[in-house]
Amino acid sequence: MKQKKECVAMLLAGGQGTRLGALTERVAKPAVPFGGKYRIIDFTLSNTVNSHIDTIGVLTQYQPFELNTYIGNGQPWDLDRLNGGVFVLPPFMRADSGEWYKGTANAIYQNIAFIDRYDPEYVLVLSGDHIYKMDYSLMLYSHTANKADCTIAVFEVPIEQAPRFGIMNADKDGRVTEFDEKPKKPRSNKASMGIYIFNWRKLRAYLIEDEADKSSQNDFGKNIIPNMLKNNERMYAYSFKGYWKDVGTISSLWEANMDLLDRNSGLNLSDAAWKIYARNSAEPPHYVGGHARILDSIVSEGCEIDGFIKNSVLSHSCTVGRGAAVENSIVMPGASIEENAVVKYAIIGPGAQIKKGARIGENLTKPKENGEWEITLVGPGAVAEENAVIKA
Repeated sequence: MKQKKECVAMLLAGGQGTRLGALTERVAKPAVPFGGKYRIIDFTLSNTVNSHIDTIGVLTQYQPFELNTYIGNGQPWDLDRLNGGVFVLPPFMRADSGEWYKGTANAIYQNIAFIDRYDPEYVLVLSGDHIYKMDYSLMLYSHTANKADCTIAVFEVPIEQAPRFGIMNADKDGRVTEFDEKPKKPRSNKASMGIYIFNWRKLRAYLIEDEADKSSQNDFGKNIIPNMLKNNERMYAYSFKGYWKDVGTISSLWEANMDLLDRNSGLNLSDAAWKIYARNSAEPPHYVGGHARILDSIVSEGCEIDGFIKNSVLSHSCTVGRGAAVENSIVMPGASIEENAVVKYAIIGPGAQIKKGARIGENLTKPKENGEWEITLVGPGAVAEENAVIKA
């Protein structure tokens, strides 16, 4: 029996995230720890619930076990519902076929039956690898007010960065006239955020048509959006003005964590009106020893600190020994930094061990010419031996 919903959200969380290196060898990118107590996916899940959208399909594929376990029944995000809730949707076998998700559009196509079950007017398509706080209900209001077939969230980026994004060119009313995928000479700075609202019946028809096209890459940005534009569908850009960052690289993941420490960055997680929810294990309070000194940092539950911490983010259950120093760095859950070790401009992965006297990273003053910071990464469970030196 159909359970009517106005809007169903489909969250694409199956990406491998190769640019995050060792951090995503065993977990999907949306499951990577962030900000001391969160996972990257917490932001999109929380945004959805805060926007009063209570039916979410999470499409997983690469290394799904930890992400599936983390989401569970959705209780931390108030998504353990009898009518709706959160559903993990991996690829599956049918009687006639079965295959991995071939692209973002194919992933939604393979789950048409799930969406049809709720008979929605609208489908909200989201990515699970961005850090931001956004009220999707305002975007939905704009979509209906414009009588749009598709609304695309856009974020204004510096024009010199525009070639890295899919760029929307729109008229004075916000109607999209052209979509340029990573243009060499961009004519606009409105970058697609990978957030779309579609009229479901319209999108459903385009997904079926796209799947029948054997030459298609089955991708929203490369196929669905251009095909809708070619057919002169009503497509509008929705400008988002808040904080937004795609944390697809080591440098951008580090930058977003550092933004948490900057009260002027716009990334405020203390806003009671728009909470970011997470599944957290019960940890004891953190302990700060007599030799410890902590400046401008986030220190989570279960940490034991007896060294110097400055401008850094420490997840739960980390240890920093006497005489050790951690500066401008991210230390992920369960990592240990032993006596007299020094960590600067680095990301220390979950469960990693930095032995006595090791030197990880070095002082940096600015990013490289391409805008990326030369951050040192120690992967999950890795060991930096005593007095080891790992440069930027």
